[in-house]
Amino acid sequence: MKIAMIGTGYVGLVSGVCFSDFGHEVVCVDKDPRKIELLQAGEVPIFEPGLDVLMAKNVAAGRLSFTLDLAEAIAGAEAVFIAVGTPTRRGDGHADLTYVMAAAAEIGRALTGYAVIVTKSTVPVGTNRKVYEAAKAANPNAKFDVASNPEFLREGAAIDDFMRPDRVVVGVESPKARKVMADIYRPLFLREFPVVYTGLESAEMIKYAANAFLATKITFINEIASLCEKVGADIKDVSKGMGMDGRIGNKFLHAGPGYGGSCFPKDTKALARIGQDHAVPMQITEAVIKVNDEIKRRMIDKLEDLCDGSFNGKTIAVLGVTFKPNTDDMRDAPSLTIVPALVGGGAKVRVVDPQGQREGEALLPGVKWCDTPYQAAASADLVVLLTEWNEFRAMDLEKLAKKMQTPRMADLRNIYSAEEAKEAGFETYVAVGR
Repeated sequence: MKIAMIGTGYVGLVSGVCFSDFGHEVVCVDKDPRKIELLQAGEVPIFEPGLDVLMAKNVAAGRLSFTLDLAEAIAGAEAVFIAVGTPTRRGDGHADLTYVMAAAAEIGRALTGYAVIVTKSTVPVGTNRKVYEAAKAANPNAKFDVASNPEFLREGAAIDDFMRPDRVVVGVESPKARKVMADIYRPLFLREFPVVYTGLESAEMIKYAANAFLATKITFINEIASLCEKVGADIKDVSKGMGMDGRIGNKFLHAGPGYGGSCFPKDTKALARIGQDHAVPMQITEAVIKVNDEIKRRMIDKLEDLCDGSFNGKTIAVLGVTFKPNTDDMRDAPSLTIVPALVGGGAKVRVVDPQGQREGEALLPGVKWCDTPYQAAASADLVVLLTEWNEFRAMDLEKLAKKMQTPRMADLRNIYSAEEAKEAGFETYVAVGR
């Protein structure tokens, strides 16, 4: 089957590459000439483990290509996926559907035969019907159906998530469109991964509800961690004890400096706005947004206490600035709240991140980028472990402590223990919820 993928951002590129690996012919489209130029040259503009190898394999097999020409990509395609950005709209918290609607209209104008227009982007409830209207208005004679197919990809593990999903959600109304979607996902169905067919609105809501729930779980354990610090409990033990309950599960129960990334911040805000628009306030989600912001600010207070009440004149090494490991994504990362507070408070900040510098140089002005934790820690007053990259999980703590002027560590991911740090020569070690 021929598939056109509109948008070569994170979701579009990963989905396009993986669909081609299923055996489909996939043409990926983007309006950014530089991005298409890179892709045609075999370069991946984002960091996702294994994506470069899988992309090269399918390009070589002739199943995957890249173009600026949307009409060329759509010609003969049975499914056209919309995978463009839906950022938070300034001023009101709604998802900005500008790119989605523009793509829908352009697809409508380009259609010459029947196709299913599939929304892969995360969109508010009711958007797929608007996609239909936009495409039909652009070309009243076009023959097509719409489908909602939200993505559930974790950055850093996206290929595995696509190939071995917990479920695939397909919102569809016509038997013909359902047949097209079933053919697209046949390789997963044959391997007995569940495909959930539902209506358009339900599919749209599943995405928002799932992300809001996971954000709630993270925020809940972070609040419990704050209480643990006051009462003398250990959040690691608490999380373990909670997670062993099958009704709760152990995922997303790791205390830290708050959630970030491309999905949770914008999707919780969008869900809250949808609730307000329909006079059904999402009070839990609204509280999650508020508490997550407070948690990030609480981390700043924790670091300030470690610096004797002031960042001014201190040298601070920050290990990791991407919102999670195995990605170069900086969107709404805790570092974007914490690091500017350090710099604004008068600290000299040195940063180490295996993939974060490309985006981080523009987002974190006033910091010095270093190649290793030991280089960053030289004569430093504090080391802050902010993102749990593998490179930071087995550091030589003794070597790190000896490099520092005052060996203090804020382990905001609870990777080490107070005993390990003390034995290595750290005079102060602070974690989250312990």
